[in-house]
Amino acid sequence: MEVTGKIKKIDETKVFGTSNFRSRKMVVTTNEQYPQMLELEFVQDKSDLLDNFKADDDVKIQINLRGREWVNPEGVAIYFNSIQGWRIEHLKDEEMDGADVPSKPQPTTDNNEPVDLPF
Repeated sequence: MEVTGKIKKIDETKVFGTSNFRSRKMVVTTNEQYPQMLELEFVQDKSDLLDNFKADDDVKIQINLRGREWVNPEGVAIYFNSIQGWRIEHLKDEEMDGADVPSKPQPTTDNNEPVDLPF
């Protein structure tokens, strides 16, 4: 799966436990009619990928959706979801605007003037 948008913020890398598990979170604002602010997490060696990015960068991020179950002491199952990034790249301006979609060539006459087609 893929998310595109503008980086709102990038947190510092956090290290947990004796295994030195590394996690780094970021927030991306999507480019759509109703923009969404999504928190994504990069873990272990993937957290280093964010070193070359900053707030306001336009990016494309490859993601995986993660979900897990936790059963509380009362025996009730609770579910958690997260968005985990595994690849990130800068976007060019034309990719953000959708300008990279090729337009249909217009028919022309021999002298390169547009032809007025009936459809």
